[in-house]
Amino acid sequence: MTAARTLQATAGQAAWTGFAPVRMIEIELTEPLPALQADGRYRRALVLARLHGEPIGAKLIDLADQSFGSDEVAALIWPMVRHEVAIRFTAAGLAQPAGLSGSGLAKPDAAGWPFLLHRSQALRTAPFISVVICTRNRPQQLANCLSFVAAQDYPSFEVVVVDNSPGDDAVMSLVRAGSGGPACRYVMEPTAGLSRARNTGAAAATADIIAFLDDDEEPDRSWLAGIAGGFARGADIGCVTGLVVPARLETEAQELFEVLGGHSKGRGYAAAVFSRHDRQSPLYPLPPFGAGANMAFRRDVLRRIGGFDVALGAGTPAMAGEDTLALTLVLLAGYRIAYEPSALMRHDHRPDLSGLERQLRGYGTGLTAYYAALLRRRLRTLPALIRLLPAVPGYLRSARSVAREEGTAELVSYLIRRQRRGMLTGPLAYCRGLGAGQGRQAEAGLSPGGQRGTGREEEDEA
Repeated sequence: MTAARTLQATAGQAAWTGFAPVRMIEIELTEPLPALQADGRYRRALVLARLHGEPIGAKLIDLADQSFGSDEVAALIWPMVRHEVAIRFTAAGLAQPAGLSGSGLAKPDAAGWPFLLHRSQALRTAPFISVVICTRNRPQQLANCLSFVAAQDYPSFEVVVVDNSPGDDAVMSLVRAGSGGPACRYVMEPTAGLSRARNTGAAAATADIIAFLDDDEEPDRSWLAGIAGGFARGADIGCVTGLVVPARLETEAQELFEVLGGHSKGRGYAAAVFSRHDRQSPLYPLPPFGAGANMAFRRDVLRRIGGFDVALGAGTPAMAGEDTLALTLVLLAGYRIAYEPSALMRHDHRPDLSGLERQLRGYGTGLTAYYAALLRRRLRTLPALIRLLPAVPGYLRSARSVAREEGTAELVSYLIRRQRRGMLTGPLAYCRGLGAGQGRQAEAGLSPGGQRGTGREEEDEA
C-alpha cells in the first residue's frame, strides 16, 4: 500500500505501530513527586517539570506495564532537568543540588528566587493587556479557550473575540451570554482569513499590549504574567512569544506533529531575547523566535509593521507564514523579541492524519510564501537571503532526521514530501492572495503608510 493510500485508509485511526495515548502530567520539583503507573488507557506519560512554577523541561516516560515509585520517577526526570536546575540555583546564589529524590528538591527561599522576583516586579506594574481570540464556527472550542483565559492569574486584561466569517450566530450568542467573563467583547470580521481576523481584533483592542490566541488553545494560568514579564525586559521589546506544548496526545497524528517539530521545535525552556544583530539571522527565523500560537505585540510596533499580511495565513492560498513575517519585521524594525517559556500555552493539535497532512503542507507553502512577502516589502533583503542559501540543504536534511518509530517511516516520509511540495507553491500562492488582501491593513487602522510601511523599519538594513 502506498503512503498516500495508507494515510487515507487510516485517517482518524491508530496507524502508528505500537502507538498508545499519552497521559499529560505536571510536577513541581520543590514538592513530593508522584508515583506513576500504566492504566487501561495510558501506557506512556509526558511529564512537564516546573521549578517554583517555571516550566524547565519535559520527559516522555514509557510506563509499559510497570509501576514507578516517586524515587524512580525522580531518577528518570533528573537527567532532563539537571542543567536547567543548576542554572537557576547558581543565579540565586545557591549551591547546586546533587540530585533529585522522590521528596523533591529542598525548597529554596522564594523571596530570593530570580524568576519569582522578576514575575513579582512585572505584576507590580502589570500593564493592561488585550487578549484577542480569533475563531470560526467552533463555539465549543471557543468556550473551552475562554474558560482558561477567565482563569488567568493576572489583574488587568480584556478579551476581544473575533468571529471570522461566521456561518451562524453561535459564537455571538456565546460571547454575549457572558461565557467569557465581564470584560469579553464580540467583534465580527466578515471576510475569512486569520490575518484579517487578527487585524480586526487589534483594531478593536484598547490596550497598548495585544496578545493573540486561537480557539484551539489553552493558556496556562500564568500565561499573561509571562507575557508581562517579557515586555518588562526592556522598552525596546516589540514582541513576546512563549512556549507551546501539546494539550493532549490522544492520537498518532497529534504525536507525529510533535515528532515533526510541533510548535516549539528548537526553542527549549530557557528565556531568550533576540535582536536583528544576533548571530541568528532575522531572515531565517526557524525555529528560535517563536510561533503564532503564542505571541503578543506592542500596539505601536504592530502598527509600524503594518499589521498582519492578509495575503498570508490560514484562509489564504498561502495557508501560513503571517506570524513568521510579523516576527521578522519586528526585528528588522530595530525592536527585540523576548521568548518567555513561562508564558506557557497548550495547543490542541489536529487529531486526524488527513488534518495533519493539510497542516504540514500549509506550513511548507507558508514558508516560501513568507519569503515572497518579505521580498515584496523589503527587496533590499535579497542579498542577505542569497547568503542564506547554503543553509537550505541543512534545513531539508533536518526534516529527514526526525525520530521514526517502527511502522511509521513511510508515513513520516510522505508527510515530509507533502510539506516540501508545498514549499514549491508558496510564492505563487502568495501572489494569488495579494489581490484580495491589498489595502486591508490600512482599513483595519494598523498600517502607518500602506503595505510597505514607513518609519523606523525603513531605517535598518537587513
